[in-house]
Amino acid sequence: MNFKKLLASAMTVAMLAGCSSGGGAASGSASAAAGDVKTYNVGVAIYQFNDNFMTLYRNEIEAYFKTLETDTVKYNVQIVDGKNDMAEQSNQVDSFITQGMDVIILNLVQTSSADAIIDKVVGAGIPCVLINREPLGDNGDESYAGILDNPTVCYVGADARQSGTYQGEIVAELPDKGDINGDGKVSYLMIEGDPENPDAQYRTQYSIKALEDAGITVEKIDDQIGNWDQKKGQEICSTALAQYGDAIEVVFCNNDAMALGAYAAITDAGRTVGTDIYLLGVDALDECVEMVNNGQMTGTVLNDAVGQSHKAVDVAVQLLNGEAIENYYWVDYVKVTKK
Repeated sequence: MNFKKLLASAMTVAMLAGCSSGGGAASGSASAAAGDVKTYNVGVAIYQFNDNFMTLYRNEIEAYFKTLETDTVKYNVQIVDGKNDMAEQSNQVDSFITQGMDVIILNLVQTSSADAIIDKVVGAGIPCVLINREPLGDNGDESYAGILDNPTVCYVGADARQSGTYQGEIVAELPDKGDINGDGKVSYLMIEGDPENPDAQYRTQYSIKALEDAGITVEKIDDQIGNWDQKKGQEICSTALAQYGDAIEVVFCNNDAMALGAYAAITDAGRTVGTDIYLLGVDALDECVEMVNNGQMTGTVLNDAVGQSHKAVDVAVQLLNGEAIENYYWVDYVKVTKK
């Protein structure tokens, strides 16, 4: 952190000296005379618009920037859809650089491409706030050099290990601890998100770890990739229920969209959530919170789109102002169960 803040201080001095071309945090205000309106150009690259959670997230980014505007400071926010295509997103970032964006908020399609994207953005002198999809260091933790070594790059997100842990704890806190048939073990179906996404990896791992840590024996009936998609979640759950029937006691879904699909499959199979099967999601979408309260879902975990998006915007504004930033910013998850 000392190295990062030292570089950040140097960056601040450079920006105060003024820079009138090529992007970077100063470009929105360098040529503005005293009393003029400063307009900062903000590029926001989302991995895919067709994602329930990221729809909430990006809409909140845009709305929150508006609330921060004053008579003398405006934010021109451009949000683009990566369409879950890394080549498409790379081209969009190139376009942001060509346009001379003052800051970029980036939700990567593939974290494996983080090095190439960050190198381009940093090379152009543009600050970058990574969101939602965390590139991990070589040790699989918060030691990613692209963040640690660059004073104008950071990550804002939630610790997916916590969300997985909360899913498992919700089951462990049930009267039967998820063991509906009383055979001494919890037999589960896991529906995963994008296998490259650390959130999917952690939610998968830590939901089961929480059960095991509580002394509960678990049995994996099936584990399939749903890529965050509602229709895929329904398809996977429908196939598993047809193949394994009542053997499945708990359906863990890495997000609420897939849980919505799984719920449709569960009802189609004549099963009843809370009676002969349990269903867990993550995101706490409004529809899913209502389902939890109605007993149609066992629980979900609030992935705070408002808290994360506001923090991302706040940090972006700090960068625009030439202020030093931290490497990582974390927003807690919250358990959601029936009231």
